[in-house]
Amino acid sequence: MTTAIYFHPEAYSIQGPKLMGRNAAGESFLRGYFTYSQQKTLWTQVMQADHAQAFADSAIHYGRNEPIKAVTNEQMAALKEVNVVYYPGPNIDNLAWQRSHLGHDAWSLCGITHTTSSTVAMNAISQLITAPIQPWDAIICTSIAVKNNVNQILQAQADYLSDRLKINQLVLPQLPVIPLGIHTKDFEFTPQQKKDARTKISADNNTHVVLYMGRLSFHAKAHPLAMYQALEDAAQQLPENEQIILIECGWFANDAIQQAYREAQTLACPSIRVITLDGREADNRQTAWASADVFCSLSDNIQETFGITPIEAMATGIPVIVSDWNGYKDSVADGEEGYRIPTLMPTAGLGKDLAYRHALGLDNYDRYCGQCCSLISVDIKATAEAFTRLFESATLRIQLGKNGQKKARELFDWSTIIPRYEELWEELNSLRSKHHPTQPSPSHSWPTHLDPFHSFASYPTQLLNATTQLILVDDNTETALQRLKQYQELEMVNFSLSILPTENEIKQMFRSGSPHGSQAIGWVKDIAQERQAICLRGLGWLVKLGILMVAK
Repeated sequence: MTTAIYFHPEAYSIQGPKLMGRNAAGESFLRGYFTYSQQKTLWTQVMQADHAQAFADSAIHYGRNEPIKAVTNEQMAALKEVNVVYYPGPNIDNLAWQRSHLGHDAWSLCGITHTTSSTVAMNAISQLITAPIQPWDAIICTSIAVKNNVNQILQAQADYLSDRLKINQLVLPQLPVIPLGIHTKDFEFTPQQKKDARTKISADNNTHVVLYMGRLSFHAKAHPLAMYQALEDAAQQLPENEQIILIECGWFANDAIQQAYREAQTLACPSIRVITLDGREADNRQTAWASADVFCSLSDNIQETFGITPIEAMATGIPVIVSDWNGYKDSVADGEEGYRIPTLMPTAGLGKDLAYRHALGLDNYDRYCGQCCSLISVDIKATAEAFTRLFESATLRIQLGKNGQKKARELFDWSTIIPRYEELWEELNSLRSKHHPTQPSPSHSWPTHLDPFHSFASYPTQLLNATTQLILVDDNTETALQRLKQYQELEMVNFSLSILPTENEIKQMFRSGSPHGSQAIGWVKDIAQERQAICLRGLGWLVKLGILMVAK
């Protein structure tokens, strides 16, 4: 079983100007793939040659030395040699249309969800129904919650098509639930590293260090006010000689957002010492993880789907306090690795205006997410109680931390996740290999990209086909070839040579056809079968240049 990774450097790197969760997940996946995959040859589908080199460089960096085969759009047919193409997003609809030209069962497609609340993502998911997606294709859902969301979008689109067009037969992709993975060894710290990290932030034995890790965005990630208020409440329950440090390790999109955080901290948690570390720096991330006693992430945003940071916290061996939200429901068992805090959201029917404003462009994506978030709450009292329980008992913190570390290693390490991917890819390939078409494929496999000579067939006076009679304009083929050579030196002619018959093919055509007149099929009858169509249409080019002409 062979898989090609659809590779664009931006999707697998955290070095770009706008770091998002999908970038971190993509980089982590690629490292996991190169480390644990069982591929004998490393295939990649790329848009341009330098992307193939970047893929090869990454493979070498992670210790792979197998042959690498790169496929560009010009070589799309080469993908028939692979079984599955993996795409780092949900929008495999266009890839399915591209595949349709070579056969719907030429290979399987496998995408993955990241956020599903953006217009791009929601459109991509809804278009899966009308694109030539097959049962041997899949969209990996990173959590049960996001699978439910994907099904909601698909069902809404199916209902529309049923009402509008009376369509009741749908072909949908597989929707397996496979979580994102992490490299758990990256989050193991020695006692000395932990001591040094706490010294660096001036945290003594009477200091409780709480960590939030991730983008610092109240409107698009996790609104911090509930965490601030809960920490302030918990601080009032502490003995006088104990204190709390909150580390926010992440990054702000701009100064205005940073100032908004400062104002909220001053108002809601004046007793808490807040340290902000730039989470884009590896040293800062290590300081944050190694010094923390408790991790907290009260996600309340619809753009979240899985949530990787609680898994990283569990791998570090610290207890977690998370909202009962999205993928956190799958990864954190309440009372086992930490606590899941109840959340509250308005019932269906109360947010139609928010969706409509976003659809009309009145509110951009950030504002849409932020407005939804403003109406979603996390139980502050329950959060404060969770903090207090953990602050009061080192034994409890250690036990929950050990539970989480064991779970992270067993369920979420890439050494476990990559085999699940490859198992899925094997299943998709098995489904595809068992497929036996029961009806012919439609003559127009990609309706929005029809053969132009079909779409515009009413434009010309006459159509060139196999029976069209063509004769040589010149008295002999030598003169014709000489004139053709001169014309081919013109920029207005040679720009399209890549789609035309070759020089040797033209000579063969002139040997096959009669200078005094032959049907078009006669001119190309001795051309290799796989090139006959190219040469048949190329006769029209020779007529254009005045080398051949249509017999009257």
